[in-house]
Amino acid sequence: MPNPKRRHSKSRSRKRRTHYKATAPNTGECPNCHEQKLTHRACPNCGYYDGRSIIIPKEA
Repeated sequence: MPNPKRRHSKSRSRKRRTHYKATAPNTGECPNCHEQKLTHRACPNCGYYDGRSIIIPKEA
């Protein structure tokens, strides 16, 4: 298996990694309390998911 003759410079490695960017998570509106929540998760505000009460939220 061939090995590199010389070390790749930092700029060369960083140019390759410019496309690795973090994206914001998808959020949607809770149909029960109308707060923003992560999609496909129980609402942290009211505890509902898919029209049913799944968890009891902690009181603040």
